[in-house]
Amino acid sequence: MEKLRLEIIGMSYSQSQSGAYALILGERNGKRRLPIIIGGFEAQAIAIELEKIKTPRPLTHDLFKSFADSFNINITEVIINKFSEGVFYAILICNNGDDEIEIDSRTSDAIALALRFNCPVYTYEDIMGAAGIIMEEENETSKPSRKSEKKINLEETGYSMYSLTELEELLTSAVENEDYEKASHIRDEIRKRSEEKK
Repeated sequence: MEKLRLEIIGMSYSQSQSGAYALILGERNGKRRLPIIIGGFEAQAIAIELEKIKTPRPLTHDLFKSFADSFNINITEVIINKFSEGVFYAILICNNGDDEIEIDSRTSDAIALALRFNCPVYTYEDIMGAAGIIMEEENETSKPSRKSEKKINLEETGYSMYSLTELEELLTSAVENEDYEKASHIRDEIRKRSEEKK
């Protein structure tokens, strides 16, 4: 199965889940984005490595890197290999010079380690197709109509009150405004409805 190379686009604070963050991965040379909700600790571990901040004592992911280096173990790639019920799964491809081993990992930890090992992150087309959001080029004609900008409380109502057309307009608007967390919730509602029709 062909792999798609991913890059970290950014990270934003979660508006609906306290202490959570939305990590945005994008396909290299493409417009699709993969928003992944992660915990605060993992977000901090990723941000610290992205910013090249030196901590007085090693954090957990730094300790893992030192441990692996001490035994000549290298992570050669990270693959986001599964998406089920809104949860992403990942594996670490490790090599000690003789053997190549796959290790199961939470996606957030896998990304934090990929940064420290300077290794590529991949996913598969079926995962990007199921969970990806297309980033449209900004132009005047792509802006959604005013009627789609209903104010709702996500905690109380979710997106069940919207028609499919309105959901697609909201999705376009959320992506244009780079509100990837909201976009991921809308995407999940659209997918849920598609599955109900089957």
